[in-house]
Amino acid sequence: MKRHQVLILLLFLLFILQGTVGFWLTPSSLQGKITPNFMYVAILFATIYHHRHTGLVLGLVFGMLHDVVYYGEMIGTYSFAMGVSAYIMGLLFKTPRAPLPVMMTVVILGSLLLDSTLFGIYKLFRINPDSYNWALLNHMLPNLLIHFAFALMIYVPLRKQFELLAKAPKRSKAS
Repeated sequence: MKRHQVLILLLFLLFILQGTVGFWLTPSSLQGKITPNFMYVAILFATIYHHRHTGLVLGLVFGMLHDVVYYGEMIGTYSFAMGVSAYIMGLLFKTPRAPLPVMMTVVILGSLLLDSTLFGIYKLFRINPDSYNWALLNHMLPNLLIHFAFALMIYVPLRKQFELLAKAPKRSKAS
């Protein structure tokens, strides 16, 4: 099996887990506030350890999948926000072998950028009546903590997987 197919399968599995197991593990008092996005954290890993264009495409594709499955007020918001924020994080952090502190910084900033972009889009179209301060304290920071904890759990296995992906011989077009 190609290593790229493994990455796609992993992202799809994380997408399913965040909608099922993530929902069950969230306390009922926080279900409207916390929306774990494990797939986005893995896309950030792909952005840093593979390439920013990979992060952009994965963000657009899996963001659109998120928009279609969890349809809200508008379609395309997650696709745009995930793709652009993953690309920006890849542009800012061009380290091929990012150590743990750098990767956790990417996860923190990427999570804030994703949630801020979504907030801005919903605010622009007057869908969200809340202030940014309220959204930051009640939605963005709890999500950030969940993303940070998840990134710590998957750091070593995912980094090793991307190192194997980088070492894989590229097939020529003649074969």
